[in-house]
Amino acid sequence: MGVKTFEDYYNRLKKMRPNIYIDGHKVDRTDERLRPGINVIRETYDRANDPSFEDLCVATSHITGEKINRFCHIHQSREDLLKKQLMTRLLCHRVGGCIQRCMGTDALNALSVVTYEMDQALGTAYYPRFLNYLRYYQENDLCANCAQTDAKGYRIKRPHEQDDPDLYLRVVEVKSDGIVVRGAKLHNTIAPYADEIIVLPTRFMTEKDNEYAVAFAIPADWEGVKIVARHAVQHRRKKLLAPIAEFGDAESFTIFDDVFVPEERVFMNGKADPRQTPFAGFLALLFAHYHRHTYTGCKPAISEIIASEAALVAEYNGIEREDHVREKLCHIISTAELVFAAGQASAYRAERAPSGTYIPDEILTNAGRKLAGEEIYNEYRILADLAGGLAATLPLEGDFYNEETGPFLHKYIRRNPRISPEDVHRCFRLIENTLVSELAGVMQVAGLHGGGSPQMETITMMSRYDLEKLKSIARYLAGIEKELPRYERETVTPRQMLERFRKLYGR
Repeated sequence: MGVKTFEDYYNRLKKMRPNIYIDGHKVDRTDERLRPGINVIRETYDRANDPSFEDLCVATSHITGEKINRFCHIHQSREDLLKKQLMTRLLCHRVGGCIQRCMGTDALNALSVVTYEMDQALGTAYYPRFLNYLRYYQENDLCANCAQTDAKGYRIKRPHEQDDPDLYLRVVEVKSDGIVVRGAKLHNTIAPYADEIIVLPTRFMTEKDNEYAVAFAIPADWEGVKIVARHAVQHRRKKLLAPIAEFGDAESFTIFDDVFVPEERVFMNGKADPRQTPFAGFLALLFAHYHRHTYTGCKPAISEIIASEAALVAEYNGIEREDHVREKLCHIISTAELVFAAGQASAYRAERAPSGTYIPDEILTNAGRKLAGEEIYNEYRILADLAGGLAATLPLEGDFYNEETGPFLHKYIRRNPRISPEDVHRCFRLIENTLVSELAGVMQVAGLHGGGSPQMETITMMSRYDLEKLKSIARYLAGIEKELPRYERETVTPRQMLERFRKLYGR
């Protein structure tokens, strides 16, 4: 059975070698500071075992025919992409933010395309190796981090030009039974409580960057791996227990200190075979593409969470019928629906890769993700505007239950006479979590940069969009050209994507 329980997952974490570092101390995965993030992952297991969510959260493996968690699935149809998007949206509602486990899903799907393409083009044998790994992953319902972003060093220089060659993760030795890698990957959501670390390249590599063209997967507690974690949690609550207070996040610098990777877990190795190097950028950007499509599910959910809080506090403040309030709420809702619609349309226009994996439409995916990133701070601004300053100055929870100060605080926090002081307190405590908590800061930056900043969406979209065909409309209307050619976007195969990205980034 490929659908496991949260208890299965958590028992695996408890058995893992302690290699997590928090604030200067080595800890294991039962450390309480990691529990809020682990609670987020719990939702992905609990809902897969919930009959009311089975249609969205459970899929059928294309390699075993068994029922599996959708977070372990390779998209075999447009319907799979649509269900993944909706699943992400609904689960994000339940945890008040990022569902986190999607990183592993997106990495697996990118690998399923690129390993097949490499085998067809170069005669390598990575795709069968990947399928063996995928079978293991699905049967155990594993949870993975995708470690992609390198330290990068001096940004204007390529990997091989850096003063320190380790500023991009690289292969330092090729052995008969595997490789040895050294470097670090940054901004690694979920790594401190993942089963596996899937490592992908972060950019296109030139012929001088062969040793940096590497992809592999290893257990997160593998020898030589050090995970330096930054956890972000909500304020502890003793009285006002609420779902939002149970969830959190942990990011990490994942350090690879001369780590041996067995051959069966290596999916790209440019140092051993320089012909593979051009595929590094293809893999990097295809993962980003899948991840941006996932964002068209999670970012509408976060927009809806912000809108829901804005609508509730407007009601509690007695201003919900004011025109400016309705306009501001409409703006957030419109953004959420447009981003989700872009993801849906991207799924409908998806193309089947030779491996059988479906790839969403590039332009629509990036358009949706770009809109979400550009609007995220505006949405937080609207919530702050409608809530007022109390979210940032709200007394601590204990003061509301102190015999001397509590009665006064409940008296003066009251707004709409129909709403109890406790409900007002709960509402503003929620908005405090969303706007000014430690986790709130992480979520705001993630809303802009997660999956790629708006600038990266611009680069990808403009590399795909044919401006010459676009200008033909203007030339016809201006009388410069006598005939108007039929204008429509062409579909693109994975091989064509590779060639286009190589021209764009390979210079």
